[in-house]
Amino acid sequence: MGTIDPTARVEDGAVIGEGTTIGPYCIIGPNVVIGENCKLIAHVQVMGHTSIGADCTISPFAVLGGAPQDLSYRGEPTRLEIGSGCTIREGVTMNVGTVKGGGLTRVGDRGYFMNNSHVGHDCTVGNNAIFATSATLGGHCEIGDFVYIGGLSAVHQFTRIGPQVMVGGVCGVRGDIIPFGLANGQYASLEGLNIIGMKRRQFTKERLAKVRSFYQQLFHGPGIFAERLNAVQPLAGEDPAIAEILTFIAQGKRALCLPADDGNKH
Repeated sequence: MGTIDPTARVEDGAVIGEGTTIGPYCIIGPNVVIGENCKLIAHVQVMGHTSIGADCTISPFAVLGGAPQDLSYRGEPTRLEIGSGCTIREGVTMNVGTVKGGGLTRVGDRGYFMNNSHVGHDCTVGNNAIFATSATLGGHCEIGDFVYIGGLSAVHQFTRIGPQVMVGGVCGVRGDIIPFGLANGQYASLEGLNIIGMKRRQFTKERLAKVRSFYQQLFHGPGIFAERLNAVQPLAGEDPAIAEILTFIAQGKRALCLPADDGNKH
């Protein structure tokens, strides 16, 4: 059986799942749904139209479902959805969406959000994401599965980060980062592939060699980037990861995050 500390305030209308513990001085709004076996340690505030999946642990001073930091917001009943199995540490903030952005901020399963990290309005965050201390998303960002964002890094609004990307610490991310990419630097540039992450996802040596060769042709071959991109299209059939990268690029509406030495070649 779950428990609700007598100092907590749970508004009428809130739904609390079986086995969930609401600790001291938590505040739960009337439009909140919290799944089974969650643990809100203390001083957690969940507001707005927010749903939280099962088996989440939320640390003190996290604020979930707050109004978007957008001047156009007028109190519309937009939403925040958080998946199951997430760990949300001290001071984390996640905002509901805006009407113009689709009305929904969505966070996937098994995320680990370290202290003071932030998910802005209308963002989509995939499964198994890790946000280090003070990692920050502007509004409307799209973050894939198994993404790691380093401490004190900030992602510009509307930016996409593909699956299995690693972003270093203290980075300003202003361009879309291809799936499996490794980005670093004060203004993030592409430094290669996230080989460690790919090995963890069971990439064989043969697959790694194919994707590495493709990466070198696309980002470090002769000519301008548009020419190289056209030239590597036939490689999509060689490996699903190559096809995923090419599809990601084709769907983009913003500039790509490129290697620092390619700045004048795209």
